[in-house]
Amino acid sequence: MTYENLDAKLVNALLGDGRASLRSLAEDLDVSVTTVSNHLSDLEEAGVIDGYTPKLDYDALGYDVTAILQLKVEGNALPDVTDRLQSHDQMISVYEVTGDYDIIAVGKFADTDGMNRHIKTLLNDPDIKESNTSVVLNAASEHEQFELDTDG
Repeated sequence: MTYENLDAKLVNALLGDGRASLRSLAEDLDVSVTTVSNHLSDLEEAGVIDGYTPKLDYDALGYDVTAILQLKVEGNALPDVTDRLQSHDQMISVYEVTGDYDIIAVGKFADTDGMNRHIKTLLNDPDIKESNTSVVLNAASEHEQFELDTDG
């Protein structure tokens, strides 16, 4: 195999099996183990690959309430509020956004009482001016990653 698109093919292979060994990746990509190791190190160093973690099924762990929180934030407090939200264990995604709200956050909770307590705590934050919460009824797609284009 040529090295054309090797990084993308390596990323795609890891998306399929993040626990694949260097040897099996090398065999699948038809390159040497050293080549895979070097490219993998380069991808990690460049921040393209930002760690290896298990993919959890929060429903199976008892966190079957997902809430989408839309927050309006007071003026220049946006970085402080996003930092505080990130520090909450159950907030799995926090985004600064354009539009009617300043922040969109996604949280996982064991029950609606836990979600309610969390939202009430947020509403006591003087930097949060307004909130809108939606409870997810069905996750049609979640935590999905997509394969990189390898067509040159």
